[in-house]
Amino acid sequence: MAATVATPRVSARDRLLAAADELFYAEGVHTVGIDRIIEQAGVAKATLYNNFGSKEELVKAYLESRHVSMAEKITRLVERQDTPRERLLAVFDAIGELFEQPGFRGCAFVSATAEAPAGGLIEQASREYRTWANALFADLADQAGAADPQGLARQLHLLFDGASLAANLDRNPAAAVYARNAAAALLDAATAPEVAGAHREESAVL
Repeated sequence: MAATVATPRVSARDRLLAAADELFYAEGVHTVGIDRIIEQAGVAKATLYNNFGSKEELVKAYLESRHVSMAEKITRLVERQDTPRERLLAVFDAIGELFEQPGFRGCAFVSATAEAPAGGLIEQASREYRTWANALFADLADQAGAADPQGLARQLHLLFDGASLAANLDRNPAAAVYARNAAAALLDAATAPEVAGAHREESAVL
């Protein structure tokens, strides 16, 4: 007789986060009320407040979970590449995979902060995500030999944002390909020998 394998028990907190992730992303954090979350998670209202304290805290935890998931996905794909150039461009390959998913509805951080109060927990979570993304681009640009890694990072971050917006609003996953091609052109220009030389001369004067 085969042994029975026990199914790991999912905590109430994890069930709440799973319900929040599904409902908030599909329908919006401002549209979905607390009652929908607790009904889907199968918990009491008191359990939600015991774990998160408020809806805003739950939204922050949802965004932080999205941040971790996105960072892991991008990092895995980046680390598979052999050259600094391909590592940087792999960021756009990663978001391209997300754009292809049937449930893709744009950037969770943009959607959540659209009506969020300035300076609140939701804006804080979004700023942390954007700080991470910019630092990632700057690090990859530096590894690729860009003369001005931070300047290139800001340009790449704009492409990253624009691709997500276009993929969602235009229902066009190919936006990631267009952004990747533009990123490659920017990277090639930023790493050209004459550009690097001019940047070194400017730095020496300053």
